[in-house]
Amino acid sequence: MDLDQLILRLLEAHPIADQTDLLEKLSAEGHELTQSTLSRRLKRLGVQKVQGRYRRVEAATQVLPDVTLTEVPPNLLVLRTAPGFAQALGLSLDADPVPGQMGTLAGDDTVFVAVLPERLAEVKAHLARVVAAR
Repeated sequence: MDLDQLILRLLEAHPIADQTDLLEKLSAEGHELTQSTLSRRLKRLGVQKVQGRYRRVEAATQVLPDVTLTEVPPNLLVLRTAPGFAQALGLSLDADPVPGQMGTLAGDDTVFVAVLPERLAEVKAHLARVVAAR
């Protein structure tokens, strides 16, 4: 049996509360690991301690809300999203600004992007690609 499959089988079959206990069970099955190696394997397998017991936790799929982009000449772009998402969207835009993007101001569901007037079309096209790629 593959080591990863054995780890998952042991976690399902026994209420394992610490890695030492799991290391002992693996040793009894003929697999000698260090605690750090086991810890890395558990992380890779998506195993976490939940309610005092190690379990495999399925990664949640990240669902991002729709974003609309509106041009407001001469130098403003407005991005509208779901309530609560504008701050994160503004931060992500500030982290990797495109030339001509001067700054952002984010509320709850709206982000204003200040742009040099001569770069408005370029920045709008770039942000449209970024929004579509999410």
